This record gives sequence, C-alpha cells and structure tokens, in this order.
Amino acid sequence: MPSSSLQSMQRRHARIVAAWLLVGCALVAATLVVGGVTRLTGSGLSMVDWEPVSGVVPPLSVEGWEREFAAYRDSPEYRLVNRGMSLAEFKRIFWFEYAHRLLGRVIGIVFIIPFAVFLLRRMIPRFLIPRLLLLLALGGAQGLLGWWMVQSGLVDIPRVSPYRLTAHLALAALVYALTLWTALSLLRPAPVTCGDPALGFGGKLRRRAGVVLGLAALTLLSGGFVAGLDAGLVYNTFPKMGEGWIPPGLFGADPWWLSPFEDRTTAQFNHRVLAMILLAAVTALWWGCVRRAPDPAAIWAVAGCALAWFQAVLGIATLVRFVPIPLAALHQANALVLFTALLCLTFELRRLEAGAGALPADGGTAVA
Repeated sequence: MPSSSLQSMQRRHARIVAAWLLVGCALVAATLVVGGVTRLTGSGLSMVDWEPVSGVVPPLSVEGWEREFAAYRDSPEYRLVNRGMSLAEFKRIFWFEYAHRLLGRVIGIVFIIPFAVFLLRRMIPRFLIPRLLLLLALGGAQGLLGWWMVQSGLVDIPRVSPYRLTAHLALAALVYALTLWTALSLLRPAPVTCGDPALGFGGKLRRRAGVVLGLAALTLLSGGFVAGLDAGLVYNTFPKMGEGWIPPGLFGADPWWLSPFEDRTTAQFNHRVLAMILLAAVTALWWGCVRRAPDPAAIWAVAGCALAWFQAVLGIATLVRFVPIPLAALHQANALVLFTALLCLTFELRRLEAGAGALPADGGTAVA
C-alpha cells in the first residue's frame, strides 16, 4: 500500500477510535451526573442486591415490584429512615438507582464490543492497546467499588461511607480523564514544527495548567466528602460560616486529623477554601493564557474562567438555599464541565509545547 494511502487509513482509524472514546466519555459523564442526583434524592440504597446480569431487567409485574419492595423493607434505611414508605414512593427512588446502574452496564457494553472489533480489524495502534486494557480494568473495578460503597449503607447505619463514596467518585473521574485525554491525543496530535518561537511559550503555562487541573480534581473530591457527610446542610451562610470566618468546632473529630473526612464543619470549610483558591488560580491562568497562548488554548482558558465563576455562584446559591436538589445537581454537573475545560486546556498547552521541539528525524508527526 502506498505510504500516503496508509497514512490516510491510519488517520481515519484514529478518528473512528477517538469518536468511540468520546461516546464513552459522554456516558461516563452522564453516569456521574445521574449518580449525583441519586445521592441527592436519597435513592442510592433502594436496590439492596447486586445482580450484574439479571439486574438489567427492572420489575415488570406487580409481583416483581412487591418482591423488590419487600427486600428494601428489610434494609436499615427503610427501618430507620423511610418506615411507612408506600410502593409508589419506593418506585421513585428505585428508578434513580436503576438508571445509575444501567448506565454503568451500558458503558461496559459500549467499551468491550467495539474494542474487540477494533482489535480484530487492527484499527488500534499497538502503543494504545495497553492503555485501553487499563481503562477496561478500571471500568470493571468501578463496578465493584460501586457495590462495595452501597454495602457500607446496608448494615447498621443507613448511610454509605464517605470514604467509599469519594473513592467511587475519584475512580470515575480518573476513567473519564484518561478516556478524554486518549481521544484528544488521537484527534489532535502535536503539530510538527522546527522550534517555532510562537509555540515556545508553553512550558511554564502548561505546568501552571497542570497544577490548576490537580487543584480542580482535589476540590471535586472534597465535594465528595461534603456529599457523603451531608456537610452542605450546616453553616448555610456566605461568606462567613455563621457569625465568623472560622467556625467553632473546626477540626473537631477525634483524632483531629480525620476531621476533613469525618467532621461536617471541617469538610464544608475545606471545600469552601479549596473552591476560592481554585477560582483565583483559574482566573490567573486565564489571564496568562489570553495574553500568550494561541487558539484553541486561549479559548479553553476563557471557557474555564467563565465556568469557574459560574461554579462559584452555583455553590453559594446551593449553600444559602439549603441545598435544593436542582441547584445542587447543576453544581455537581458543572464541576465536571469545569474539570473538562481545564483538562482540555492542559492538553492543548502540552500539545503546543511538544510541537515546539525539533522536527523528528524522519519528518514524521509528533504525538502529544
């Protein structure tokens, strides 16, 4: 096959694989959003059994619903929180958790079947196969981690462990980030240049963007502990927490160093502080990028800054209005959108920095 035809086929295959990965990203994002709503509506413990295969089919008859409801009535959540709940009320919380689990299964199918087809047709570059196998393993671990999380709320106390909840969130965010980065690498390889000075700006900004992306991830995970502890329901004032800037009882857990993970006041305080630092950091990064970075890096910087300010407004509104579900769900969803913008910005800066290096010896294309 002529070299030009081979390269054209490889580019076409890269676009197809990238499109498949972006579909997976969209499904992971949807699962994260639905999972947040499931948590906010108190629906996460409505399904007390883990049935990876048979659980795909929801109850389809009166008898099926009665069996499902009877299993739930044996759970601590029903006995201690929802005693007297009707079947109609149970159905409302059941469907949120069912949708969350169904999305997880759909992700598995959407990943495994095309992956096998692409492998058989040799459409996936060899260097990419280990990364995709890692994503497959992480996806399977996410399902196991989700059930391990649910199990923590099916014992004496009807509340999932905030540690397990945040671990579940962290792994989902990792899968999302790795999948998106891989898709971007296929769609936008590093440009080939000969040390163009116009692209030589990238190293310092790229490192700053990486730090800000890490800060966004840390803030996202701190929100997991806020959700797991229902910490948004204390100190519903802003900018002060109650009557002061430093609330009484801060770091009040025993031992004190567990307070960020087990004390509601400390969890909310830490999330506030991290959010404000992130807002300032994203704004500073935007200022540096719009002055020095070419498109599309500058566009992602503008988007990230706008999303960060919108996220701050959403967070404050959610807090002072005592965590209404629509606002809280939008706050959680926008956190993922902000994380996406910062990840894309970091990718573009890294891509431009790689492209600013010397031309490869064979004249080939540099890869981000």
